[in-house]
Amino acid sequence: MRSASTPGAAPGTMTTYTYTSRPRAPPCRLRYRNGLTQQPDEPLPFGNIMYDRRVIRGNTYALHTEPQRGQAIDEHVQKLQETKKRAAAKKRAQEQLRPRTPEPVEGRKHVDVQTELYLEEIADRIIEADMECQTDAFLDKPPTPLFIPAKTGQDVATQILEGELFDFDLEVKPMLEVLVGKTIEQALLEVMEEEELADLRATQYAFEELRNVELAEVQRLEEQERRHREEKERRKQQQWEVMHKHKETSQKIAARAFSQRYLADLLPSVFDSLKEGGYFFDPIERGLWRFLLA
Repeated sequence: MRSASTPGAAPGTMTTYTYTSRPRAPPCRLRYRNGLTQQPDEPLPFGNIMYDRRVIRGNTYALHTEPQRGQAIDEHVQKLQETKKRAAAKKRAQEQLRPRTPEPVEGRKHVDVQTELYLEEIADRIIEADMECQTDAFLDKPPTPLFIPAKTGQDVATQILEGELFDFDLEVKPMLEVLVGKTIEQALLEVMEEEELADLRATQYAFEELRNVELAEVQRLEEQERRHREEKERRKQQQWEVMHKHKETSQKIAARAFSQRYLADLLPSVFDSLKEGGYFFDPIERGLWRFLLA
């Protein structure tokens, strides 16, 4: 619902705008067919918006509206013609405003001239030239030469001109110098190598002798240390035995003195008690007493 001014109303007053469509009969649906019976002048009602042309889908930048009536087609064609006219007028105006070369004076004309650093020949048609050459005919195969066997045997004489043979003593001198020089150099290298090996062996022998001497000295010191250690242990053992014997002797002396002192008074008392008990008697005297008493 939208508010708008209606004709015939007072200025400044707003009335309610309503829209109503003309009543029409609903289409009849067939019983066994999918579809509706529709009048020819009525549009097809779409039930799915995917097939409704009023719904725009996709990019709308280059939207192309299809004219539905003749008036829309005429308006579209008229707009295209107006656009073409405006483009042509704009182009003519730009051509008129563009700076041009002034017209040539009488008796002269304008000619295109190259202004680049390197001139280039301009021609409408490429220059072509035909050339040809004559080749010789094929020659026949030469005849096969006759077979001549190799020469065998020894000639009677040979002619040698002056300068053909070389002077051996003169020609061999550089080679001999090279050979002798290489031989002497190799011999010197071998001698130097042998001397170096001899020096290395002598140094090795001296080092081995020094090492053997040091090892012998180390062994002697170790043996001396071992003897000192054994002598020390032996002396300690002897000292311990002496101290043990001295202690044992002192204990024996103390025990003997104690026993002598203890038994000094024990023996007389024992003997007196034994004598009083009648253990010590004279057999003859006793026999006499027995005889007298009997």
